[in-house]
Amino acid sequence: MKKLLIILLSLAALELNAQDLPHFKRVVKELSSARYQGRGYARGGVGKAGKYLEKEFRKAGVDDVTLQPFTIDINTFPGAMEMWADGKKLRAGVDFSMREYSPGVKGEFPVYHIDTVNFNGDALLADLAEPENAGCLVCCDFWFTYKHREVFSKLQKTGECSNAGLLLTWAAPIKFFKAYGEKVVDKPIIWVTPEAIENVKSVKVNVENAFLNDYELFNVIAKVEGRRHDSCYVFTAHYDHLGNLGRKVYYPGANDNASGTAAVVTLAEHYAKNRPEFDMYFVAFSGEDANLRGSTFFAEHPLVPLSQIKYLFNIDMIGDDNPVLYCEVSDAGMSQYPRFVKVNREQHLFEALNRGSLAANSDHYPFAVRGVPCIFLENEEGSAFQHYHTPADNSKTVRWDSYEPVFQLVTGFIENRD
Repeated sequence: MKKLLIILLSLAALELNAQDLPHFKRVVKELSSARYQGRGYARGGVGKAGKYLEKEFRKAGVDDVTLQPFTIDINTFPGAMEMWADGKKLRAGVDFSMREYSPGVKGEFPVYHIDTVNFNGDALLADLAEPENAGCLVCCDFWFTYKHREVFSKLQKTGECSNAGLLLTWAAPIKFFKAYGEKVVDKPIIWVTPEAIENVKSVKVNVENAFLNDYELFNVIAKVEGRRHDSCYVFTAHYDHLGNLGRKVYYPGANDNASGTAAVVTLAEHYAKNRPEFDMYFVAFSGEDANLRGSTFFAEHPLVPLSQIKYLFNIDMIGDDNPVLYCEVSDAGMSQYPRFVKVNREQHLFEALNRGSLAANSDHYPFAVRGVPCIFLENEEGSAFQHYHTPADNSKTVRWDSYEPVFQLVTGFIENRD
């Protein structure tokens, strides 16, 4: 009888800490499939993904699911996306992409290559004012333009300079972003790899943009009721991604952030099966890639008072294989951070937790600046990280190594509270 009791207690402990890797993989693969077109805005992929997550949460057995609507203004590129360099066709998403706030552009343009060794801002503006340089695309390394942004910002404005736009070089793999897509500047700005544009004299471009006003998005919020309702834990991840770059290219976002979203879904399933002491909220945010818009809206219009949140766990990009886990912790969360270290050490989950400085880089930030105890968990710099914000972040390049230890870290933190 004593042995049987030990076995039953052991099985109960395993159930309490059980993660569901097959379910995690299914959700990641589904969200990163072509059906959702990168979970972006131009073709409604993000809305389809949100409805899928609503069904997944309900299937997981949660007590309630709420859709929290909000709107954004966002620039998109759903149409033509073509570029040639001295007659050679370049590949969208591989050789070039668009700055998120760029307008569309069509035509053939001479290329003006910046001399960064002998650079002089006034001399550059004077040279670009010469008739022979009118209508050119100015080409320069992105980080150099950032260093001299007072000069190069003038090259983005009509009336400041006669150039047609900018070609910003970025080492491969070329990236695509959405963070500042709530506006459109005067002139086109194209990201391009140095190899694709080196010594090129002219480029031909055909790019169409579409600016969406008051585009409707929604956060998906699931709740598992605990035995107590005076406090709660919150698990978050963003389910949106970059969407499309033209008609043929989309960004699957398997690691970023189908992986974090899938982890939150399986955590909801876990706590629906193992009734917790406190209420649990599981929030899939939209609009993260558009500058944390969904999480900011939630923080400004919370479904539960922020003061009742015991701890918030923001899970982003855990589809990788680095044995060291990166994290950021809010000021209010630092007093409990040693518990994460203790759980990690005792359960041998990661070789170490690498705590970085708090930054506005994911959905924990709107809560951190409002005094909520929270932690941001991300597995970066592994073999999948190189595909971040590229079309190659898909179900073939994502890694499954970090899911189980992340799951054990956050559930262990809750179970081992003081």
